Amino acid sequence: MREDRAVGNWLLLLAAMVFGMVVGGGHARTIGASFSIQVWHPFTGFIPPINAADWAYLYSLFQKTAQYQVHPIGMDQYKALFWPMFLDRCWGRLMAVVFLVPFAAFLLKGRIQRRLALWLGFVFLLGVGQATYGWYMVQTGMDPGVLSPPPEWAAPHLLSAMAILFLLLWTGLTLRVPEPVRIEGASTLRALSTATILLIWITMGFGALVATSGALKVFNTFPSMDGHLLPPDMFGQAPFWMNFIANRGTVQFCHRLLATITALMAFATAAMGLRMRLPSATRDLFLLLCGLVALQYVLGMATLVLGNNELGFVHELNAVLLFASAIGARHGLRGAVAVPARAFAPVD
Repeated sequence: MREDRAVGNWLLLLAAMVFGMVVGGGHARTIGASFSIQVWHPFTGFIPPINAADWAYLYSLFQKTAQYQVHPIGMDQYKALFWPMFLDRCWGRLMAVVFLVPFAAFLLKGRIQRRLALWLGFVFLLGVGQATYGWYMVQTGMDPGVLSPPPEWAAPHLLSAMAILFLLLWTGLTLRVPEPVRIEGASTLRALSTATILLIWITMGFGALVATSGALKVFNTFPSMDGHLLPPDMFGQAPFWMNFIANRGTVQFCHRLLATITALMAFATAAMGLRMRLPSATRDLFLLLCGLVALQYVLGMATLVLGNNELGFVHELNAVLLFASAIGARHGLRGAVAVPARAFAPVD
């Protein structure tokens, strides 16, 4: 892959816009707006309601949701839910434009070769799939008893968004710096960095389960769970695997455990990185990783003890930044190699 900072910067902009989608989607979920728009017009949906009839139609659809039937609201309250969700969808459409227009321009100018074009086309299709999946998740609001996005829908939605973020960041950074810097003795650090990224990703998935299942409210003490080491009835649901999705105590316990393991792994990785001779940009990213994981763990404890959904939203956003910093640090280690054997050879 040849160097092209402009194309790389474009992809990094798109990665930043993915973060914006998490902001908008997380805010909509936190205020209970996820089911407020029960129509999806991919190409004309950027046009807001322009008259009373439009508002009445959208409101009538919302009235069919279980959320409305359990918690009826008036038109003014409905509009307060509508706009955050509408803006989040508009942001998604803007992302499509920001992708397609520069993509066509770069392609016509010959700055994107066939292999990269196919790769970026695949990433775009992932984004289309993400939007389609999100719409079907919104439609679950019409199902009886569904008051918010189901955990089994919400967690994959976040994890797939993070996968897209990873691909955009990695490709963008590689286009900016295509030739890895050789770093001797850093192969172990590279492996730990890879494990850190994976652990953060999995922990985020369980965080989404906590946020959408109501698991935040069941145990609000730390480190114990209301005096228990393990949640009572931890495996009380059948089939067994459902406990890791629908059993709120089990979900919260798994997120606590994974968060602790991930924090320890990230701290150990960052400490090793800061003790090595690394390029300054990579070293700075390890320092950022250390600071963000400390902040993330404190935010997680505070969210749990206070049972506060709004603080949980901040916790979610910091998780995305933490994930991105870990990706950046790992990318800087592409040229990591083991210490040459001759370094350990006895001196004659």
